Amino acid sequence: MSESEGVYPQYRFRIPAGACDLLLVRHGESAAMPAGSGFPTTPSGQADPELSPAGCEQAVLVSARLAKVGLDALYASSLRRTQQTIAPLVDQTGMKPTIDPDLREIELGEWEGGEFRRLANIKDPRMMRLLRNGSWSQVPGGEDSAVFAGRVQAAITRIAAAHPDQRVAVVCHGGVIGQIIALATGASTLSFMGSDNSSISQVISPRFVRKSVPWTPIMSPRSRSVNRLYGWSPSLSTLASSWIRPA
Repeated sequence: MSESEGVYPQYRFRIPAGACDLLLVRHGESAAMPAGSGFPTTPSGQADPELSPAGCEQAVLVSARLAKVGLDALYASSLRRTQQTIAPLVDQTGMKPTIDPDLREIELGEWEGGEFRRLANIKDPRMMRLLRNGSWSQVPGGEDSAVFAGRVQAAITRIAAAHPDQRVAVVCHGGVIGQIIALATGASTLSFMGSDNSSISQVISPRFVRKSVPWTPIMSPRSRSVNRLYGWSPSLSTLASSWIRPA
């Protein structure tokens, strides 16, 4: 058949052989912090709130969605809200999650224990400056940005290396998801920290891929944002990202 007689279907993305399909799930909504008090903390002083009633509902909904997508492994951070979020998924799949402390949220120094949330709610000028500058270095006494990026990258690299040709759900935090996407895209650290509670961000982690590709959302019924990224590697590079909001 000559070229003029051929048929050229539209290309559809296929996950490369050996790649790990990472579904990054932000925990459900955490409990509100009463004025004049703070969150419970871990022995190291990091805020460790429980899920709110709405967050528990989100956990059930996102788990029901994830239970249908063919997961091969589960991971969660060492903080209570991620483990409560993944609990319904554990019940539905019978899979035991791996708890990785390197997936915990960034440590916020003087803004720990709920102070970060309070400053965000009142739009404190220091918080606004942090968001404008796009760097965690504005947090007094907080975890060094390079140290945070390094432990997050190490965690995701370990997970991807352990699960070639598999799909893995990683329940973690907004700052962690933002950092992973920043590593993937070369964007500033805080550019993608706004993932919604129970949202799913999909990162395809092959040895290397450098291309923009089409995407299809995988999301929970209540997810407000979906981000699909292809081409994460310990160095770079992802050129495809999109956000959607359901009606």
